[in-house]
Amino acid sequence: MRLLTLRLENGTGTTAVRQDGDTLTQIDGFPDVGALLKDAHWATIAQAASGATYPAEGADLAAVVPSPGKIICVGHNYRNHIKEMGREVPSHPTLFAKYQESLIGPNDDLALPQESDTVDWEAELAVVIGKTGRRIPEGQAAEHIAGYAVLNDVSMRDYQFRTIQWLQGKTWEKSTPFGPALVTQDEFTPGPLMTSAVDGEVQQSTPTSDLVFTPEFLVSYISTIITLNPGDVIATGTPGGVGHAQDPKRYLQEGQVLVTTIEGLGQLTNRVVKEA
Repeated sequence: MRLLTLRLENGTGTTAVRQDGDTLTQIDGFPDVGALLKDAHWATIAQAASGATYPAEGADLAAVVPSPGKIICVGHNYRNHIKEMGREVPSHPTLFAKYQESLIGPNDDLALPQESDTVDWEAELAVVIGKTGRRIPEGQAAEHIAGYAVLNDVSMRDYQFRTIQWLQGKTWEKSTPFGPALVTQDEFTPGPLMTSAVDGEVQQSTPTSDLVFTPEFLVSYISTIITLNPGDVIATGTPGGVGHAQDPKRYLQEGQVLVTTIEGLGQLTNRVVKEA
């Protein structure tokens, strides 16, 4: 299944929907995909939904899970990115957090803050949790994954590297496109190509299977530290090709369009707009 969060007309709120080809079907009673996942029977409910329908083309989509309880990000998880940043392959995952205020929809404008001129792209595969768990064995981790989505961990590099802690460069408001859909595990397995492009020029292009730490390992590892709940998000890291590692360095500029794609999951298309 493909599950999305649709913004309703005239600012009347949002609703969870199921996509079937060119049609979106409302899942009544659930304002977004995150709320849906909190019901233990979410998959059955979504499959059986028969609410109002909307055209998929031109739909105004919010971040697929607009208000996750946790957004846990993984650094240094693709070998080609580790190499370009001059680091060693880690023995344990490098973890940091984002907050929900950073999320935007798959086609929303990306806010270019007035305080930073080193705004960089980072295409990522996002894991969305569908079942609560603590200390989840790696062999059972797939049971706790609702599905996958596309995310771009847009980073303000000057703020990120002010200290050895990265959070201040990673969670700027309205900077993280996320969506367009949650695609369930029966329709997607990590492996297909992930790309990012700026104004049509491809910057990153790496299979999503080229991870140091797999989604299942990350679910197990992170759940050792803290309980994972439905709707929580794990961003699994970015591959090589970021602007900060290029010579000369390249960063996002006002008016550019950042496109992030994972084959089988969908595409994020975000115009860079100077924040008021």
